[in-house]
Amino acid sequence: MTVIVGLEVHVQLNTRTKLFCGCSTDYRDDEPNTHVCPVCLGLPGALPRINRTAVEYGLRVAKALDMDVLEESEFARKNYFYPDLPKGFQITQYDRPLAINGTIEIEDDAGREKEVRITRVHLEEDPGRLVHRGGGDRARYSLVDYNRSGIPLLEIVTEPDLRSPQEARRFLVKLRSILEYLGVFDGEREGALRVDANISLEGHDRVEVKNISSYRGVEKALTFEVTRQKNLIRRGVPIVRETRHFQEARGITTSSRGKEEEHDYRYFPEPDLRPLRVADWVAGIELPELPAARKNRFMEQYGISLIHARTLTGDVKVADFYEKVAHVDPLLAATWVADTLLGELNYRSMSIAKVPPDHFADLLSLIKQDVVTDRAAVQILRVMLDRCAAGEAPESPEAIMERLNLGKAAGGEFTAIVRAVIEAHPQAVEDYRSGKKGALNYLVGQVMKETRGRADPRELGRIVTEYIETSEV
Repeated sequence: MTVIVGLEVHVQLNTRTKLFCGCSTDYRDDEPNTHVCPVCLGLPGALPRINRTAVEYGLRVAKALDMDVLEESEFARKNYFYPDLPKGFQITQYDRPLAINGTIEIEDDAGREKEVRITRVHLEEDPGRLVHRGGGDRARYSLVDYNRSGIPLLEIVTEPDLRSPQEARRFLVKLRSILEYLGVFDGEREGALRVDANISLEGHDRVEVKNISSYRGVEKALTFEVTRQKNLIRRGVPIVRETRHFQEARGITTSSRGKEEEHDYRYFPEPDLRPLRVADWVAGIELPELPAARKNRFMEQYGISLIHARTLTGDVKVADFYEKVAHVDPLLAATWVADTLLGELNYRSMSIAKVPPDHFADLLSLIKQDVVTDRAAVQILRVMLDRCAAGEAPESPEAIMERLNLGKAAGGEFTAIVRAVIEAHPQAVEDYRSGKKGALNYLVGQVMKETRGRADPRELGRIVTEYIETSEV
């Protein structure tokens, strides 16, 4: 059965003030309901004023996605009643959005390039936030924080072109990368990206999963929905057109309510805001180098592989970091940043922004000059990252190397260790002499373990081989 997925992505724009008032958007470490005013509280008589920067950011996204900006777009009132929406309606754009008809290229599940069509992008205000006390669905009561009310959102709506949960995740990763390159979005902020996912199996009714807070969550929610819907079809149970909620802790979706139709929201033009006529602004918008262009430049300028170029340019912070250390040796830097550093950061759930690029460049220099082995360099890197994660003052790689005695040593220094390892593993020696080459790797590994990675494995291999062949062990 063909899986059909379309996404509605809500992105908090990284402006200093809210969409229709002057309240600060930097509220996350402050007390609830302290970044509010009559406009974002929806008090009678309060009049909205449009944030020019938010409009410019929306146009920047539209241009990057090669969209058609409408000559005139219009705000509307979307009417519904919920505690986090104090005025009883949300100001959004309806039948005349900011821009229409764009595309984003991703890889499909077979590794081929495919285009995902973007139906529209439009501006709207974020509602407030409900804080449930007593635990999720079983909360004893809920509190409302209106600090988030009025934050500018850009909603990006796709056509139903995605064919699997994995494609949906790849699309969101690509979209997030573009938004961060454009400087309109800070993915580190909690709740900065939320997704409504529409999913159906061909020939059956569509289900919407609301307010998923991460692209990993989108993949998990859609994977659960595919399984759930297939099981219903096998049992002959009809799939109900409904809105469902994703419970991230349990990895399941639960029924929330029947799916609303557009007429349920009673859209009508916002009387307090004039239409936007901003199509002529697009020509004056200069776009930065976007991920696809930077990927191609990295391959041409630095001579790195396509795989490394994709990894290094998928996140603008990683791309910037790489360019700060590439002067040591572009290929060496690509390997260590893409394959080693990112893996260590993922393990620690740590941002590359915390890593001093000058110290990492010094570590690359030690590796390039053959002062440390790769294994010792990894140990030095881990000490560096642990200090950064703990908020301690950085320590240079050379200082760590000297303090922990991790500098590369000549193989001759380890003759006694080689002898002890060989004498302690007679069976491995016998296996090597009988033609099992893997036994040599085992013996070298044991020596490396004893020397804490300070020796070159190839040189140790030569020493171990010579010792076995010239001794009577």
